[in-house]
Amino acid sequence: MKSAIQKATFGAGCFWGVEAAFRQVKGVVSTSVGYMGGTLANPTYEDVCTDRTGHVEVVEVLYDPALVSYEYLLEVFWKIHDPTTLNRQGPDYGTQYRSVIFYHTPEQEAAAKASKERLQRSGQYKSDIVTKIEPADRFWRAEECHQQYFENTGRRSCRI
Repeated sequence: MKSAIQKATFGAGCFWGVEAAFRQVKGVVSTSVGYMGGTLANPTYEDVCTDRTGHVEVVEVLYDPALVSYEYLLEVFWKIHDPTTLNRQGPDYGTQYRSVIFYHTPEQEAAAKASKERLQRSGQYKSDIVTKIEPADRFWRAEECHQQYFENTGRRSCRI
């Protein structure tokens, strides 16, 4: 029986690096970078960078649950950024870089909350985890120049 492709959406700082990390995961069928959680319809990169639209730079991940679990995607999410910094990842700051898991199903919500709680209890971080867990909203795909940015430009880092 063929498994149905599922969707996961994560915000963990600059979407270029987040997308590159998820593209390496076996079972990820495709990724798209874009914006979620804001108030402006059809936002552009320039709009979101003003830090006035409420959007987050996110990666929408389509994955095959027969090959990779949502729980494993959560593990990747936690490893690729610092979930204790509020509205900041590395040199990037603003609410568009906040740490957030947008869930698409009640099962994803429960898994994300349990994962966050386990990580907080683990003592791995001295500070509290500030990652928000919110229902998925409309995904606005970013401009093509931002899709698979590292692969298309040969860059290896978000630092320009």
